[in-house]
Amino acid sequence: MKKRQFLSIGTGLICMCMGLSARGGSEGERTVIESAEAAEAGRAAVPIVSRLQLGGYGEAVAQRMFYSDSPARYWYPGTNRDAAHGRFDLPHVVFYLSYDFGHGWKVSTEVEFEHGGTGSTYEIETTEAGEYETEIEKGGEVALEQFWIEKSFSPAANVRMGHIIIPVGLTNQHHMPTEFFSVLRPEEETAILPSTWHETGVSFWGRTGAWRYEAQFISGLDAERFSDAGWIQGGSTSPYEFTIANRYAGAFRVDNYSAKGLRVGLSGYFGFSARNSLKPDRYTYNGSPVNGSVTVGALDAVYDNHHILARANAVYGHLGDSYTISRVNKKMPSKSPSARTDVASDALSWYVEAGYDVMSFFPGRKYRENKLYVYGHCGYYNSMYKTVASITPKRWCEKRIFSAGLNYFPLRDVVIKAEYQFRQFAAPYNNEPTLSLGIAYSGLFL
Repeated sequence: MKKRQFLSIGTGLICMCMGLSARGGSEGERTVIESAEAAEAGRAAVPIVSRLQLGGYGEAVAQRMFYSDSPARYWYPGTNRDAAHGRFDLPHVVFYLSYDFGHGWKVSTEVEFEHGGTGSTYEIETTEAGEYETEIEKGGEVALEQFWIEKSFSPAANVRMGHIIIPVGLTNQHHMPTEFFSVLRPEEETAILPSTWHETGVSFWGRTGAWRYEAQFISGLDAERFSDAGWIQGGSTSPYEFTIANRYAGAFRVDNYSAKGLRVGLSGYFGFSARNSLKPDRYTYNGSPVNGSVTVGALDAVYDNHHILARANAVYGHLGDSYTISRVNKKMPSKSPSARTDVASDALSWYVEAGYDVMSFFPGRKYRENKLYVYGHCGYYNSMYKTVASITPKRWCEKRIFSAGLNYFPLRDVVIKAEYQFRQFAAPYNNEPTLSLGIAYSGLFL
C-alpha cells in the first residue's frame, strides 16, 4: 500500500507541474500568482512557475553476462563454468521537484523508481474455489529518495533539514548517469557503501571562494543488515515503516576547486551501528553492550579540461566489534532482514577512469554539443579486506575491475553508453565478463 501511495504522490506531483507548464505556453495565457510578502518587502514579484523546478534522471540498460547467475557459483565454481545470461533493466528513474518560497526558503523532493518500480495485484484463483490471491506483478522499488526544506542565509551558510543525500565518496555525491562512464554506477563503491545513500537528518553546507563544505547529523546504520559481500551497504535502507535512530552519526565533505577543471574532495562518516536495531540487546560481548562503530574515509577527484575527463576515487572503512556483529547476525531468524553472514572489520575500494572526447578532432562539426568519449576504467574492491582472527575472509569478495567503452553525448543531458567489463577473481573462481549498452538522461524540464 505504501508503495502505491509513493507512486500516486509522485505521479500527482509530476502531473501538477506539467499542468502548470502547459498553462504557461504564452505570456497572454500565463497565470501569474504574485507573492504579497515579496511586494511588501519591496522586491520584484516572481511568477510561481519561475520558482518551480521539475527535472530528474533515468537509465535504460541491456546486458549480456558471460558467466553463471547461480547463487552457488562462488561455492561451486567448477560446476558453474561456460554459462551466460542476460538482462534488460531500468536501474534508476527519478523525478525531481523543487519550489523556491522566497526569503531563502526552499523545498525539494525526489521520487525514485528502481528497476522499473514495483506492483502487486488481486486476482481470483479459479483452481482454488475462487479465493482471492495477491500476487507480486513487478519486482523493484519505489522510494522517496530526498525530501528536505532548506533555509539559505548566504552562499556560505545554508541549513537543510529532512531526508538528504550522504555525500561520502564520489558516486553518492555525483550519482547522475551523466557523471560516470560505466553503464551502471561504479561497483567498486556501490558494492560496499549504500548507493544512493540517503538518511533523515540535518545538513549545514556552503561555498566560499574555491571551497565547498558540508557537515551532517543523521541516524546511524543498522548492523543487523551488514554482510560479507556488501559490508555496510545494506545498513542504510530500513525495511520498517520508520528509520531506527537509537544511535546517531555524522558525515562531512570538503571540496576544493582551486585548479582550473579540477575538483578534489575529501569525505567521511562516523557512527554507531550495533545498538541501532529493533533488538539492540542482542549485541553484547561478555555481557557488555558493544557499539559497532563505523568509520569511513574517502578521497576523490574529477578533472574535466582539454577534452579530457578523468575521475578517481578511494574508500577505506573500518567496523568495530565485527566479531560480535557477525556472531549475532548469523543466529538471526531466517525471516529477519539480516543476510546472516560474517562481516569484515575493514573494507577497501578504489578506481580510476579517464576518457578523451574524440569529437574534438572535428572543431568545424555542425553540432558543437556532441561529444564522444573513448574511455578506460580500472578498479579494485574487497568487502572482506581485513577480518578478525576468528573470521575467515571469503576470497571471492576480492574483485578487480577492468572496463573500456564509449560515451556519446548528442546533447549535454543525454548519453548513449557501450561498455565491456571484465571482473577478475583469484583462482579457483571464474572471471565474469559483461557487455552492456545503455541510454540515460539527466536534467531539468522546468
